[in-house]
Amino acid sequence: MTLDLNSDLGEGFGDYVMADDAAMLDVVTSANIACGFHAGDPAIMRRTCALAVAKGVRIGAHVGHRDLPGFGRRAIAISPADLRDETLYQIGSLDGFARAAGDRVRYVKPHGALYHQAAADRALADAVVAALRDFDTELMLLGPAATELERAAVDAGIPFVGEGFADRAYTPEGLLAPRGLPGAVLDADAAVAQALSIARDGKATAVDGGTVAVHAASICVHGDTPAAVEMARRIRTALDESGTPVRAFA
Repeated sequence: MTLDLNSDLGEGFGDYVMADDAAMLDVVTSANIACGFHAGDPAIMRRTCALAVAKGVRIGAHVGHRDLPGFGRRAIAISPADLRDETLYQIGSLDGFARAAGDRVRYVKPHGALYHQAAADRALADAVVAALRDFDTELMLLGPAATELERAAVDAGIPFVGEGFADRAYTPEGLLAPRGLPGAVLDADAAVAQALSIARDGKATAVDGGTVAVHAASICVHGDTPAAVEMARRIRTALDESGTPVRAFA
């Protein structure tokens, strides 16, 4: 099987730089680009889209809550109708810059708290999927498999791509371990091992020492993880050496 390697990029704001996006775009095959709600601004969106197109990396809209101070990691109560509109707004904003750079938004991935809320709440999952259908029925949805997000996408006829995380530990229930939990963020050695385990066996590390099933066609390395670019390089090299072709899913 082939495997996509993605990263959350464009997450600075104004003069604040979150990660080395240019270097990460030399490694990954898909870029989840912030759309200005949890991070990013028009100049950063334009610049990141242009870099992605120049390097042949697929562009995804990384949609989140309107929460710049909390980086989109705070759970916010929102009605499905408002979420549909905010998601559509973000997709359209990023697509403008993607088209100016010579490509288009190919897929959507929720960010942070929204990722977890929509995975557990069918009404919110339906709202995200409805925004994709409003914009372009060819858009794909990237998210955690076997959740409400996948079920909503399948029911609506939207292509769904399961995602796994190289640099994050999982709970025994198969959810991402909260960042404040000891051992939730993996170091480079553990991240490489986990990426290979997901690719080869469909399994990842749980914080209790066990393993959980992770059905993924794309693996994420967070751009704000310490030494993220070097970690991504090591993961891509390990996948190549294991005989797993790394290609964009979109």
